[in-house]
Amino acid sequence: MRNLLAFIIRYHFLLLFLLFESLAMVLLVNSTYYQRSILQTAGNSMTGRFYSSVSNISEYLKLRRTNELLANENAMLRQMKGISFLKTDTNTFWVKDTLYKQQYRYIVCRVINNTVGKRNNYIMLNKGSRHGISKDMAVITSNGVVGTVVNVSEDFSWVMSVLNKQTKISGRIIKNNQMGTVVWNGMDHTIGTLTDIPAHVKIAKGDTITTSGFSYIFPANIMLGTIQDFRVEQGEHFYVIPFKFSVDFNSLDYVYVVKNLLKDQQEQLEKSTEVKGNE
Repeated sequence: MRNLLAFIIRYHFLLLFLLFESLAMVLLVNSTYYQRSILQTAGNSMTGRFYSSVSNISEYLKLRRTNELLANENAMLRQMKGISFLKTDTNTFWVKDTLYKQQYRYIVCRVINNTVGKRNNYIMLNKGSRHGISKDMAVITSNGVVGTVVNVSEDFSWVMSVLNKQTKISGRIIKNNQMGTVVWNGMDHTIGTLTDIPAHVKIAKGDTITTSGFSYIFPANIMLGTIQDFRVEQGEHFYVIPFKFSVDFNSLDYVYVVKNLLKDQQEQLEKSTEVKGNE
């Protein structure tokens, strides 16, 4: 209390000035419409900027949640597309039969660890076996292929990235339907290589490469990239085709794990055919 009194005594002239200034301002504003409107306009402008800043901060904090919601919505839309269904039309019809049977289901995951600078790069996802993920499932984004699930725990998945010397994906040049194998050169994380395309085939820079659909893991026509260059090494009969990945592996956030609902059936049929062929 003594300190407060000392402060008031010391600065009583300044305090009186501020008090009279405030009273004068109130009287001025209340006495004329013009001054009141100017003050209100200035106040509204300051208030608007304040709320705008608060809104921007709030939107930024909500951005990750918004991205997650959009990823979930995209997954549902993917499951509704024709690429996720197997056409099973026959000449015999039953009441509960449908023309299309769903073949692929998409599980939204967030990338929580990722490397691009190593010779063998891997990615960790925030979902695992209890979310329906298992080994040998494809991992993609809306821009294209990311990799393959190679190990899972209850809550996490370990993905072998396309940027890995062990990765080999069946690819196709859309323009001419030529099939080849996609590998990574181990150097530039933006460039892949398409091999096994015969040298007599006509190709051009800018041609699109997608998945062939010949594996039990990746659906057909998932983007891989566009051809940057091509050459035939001396004495060889196949192209070496560098292409630019459609996915930016250095900025992965949300991805889709693709579950082939008919994979077991396909593999069982292949194994039974191989057994019969060996008899």
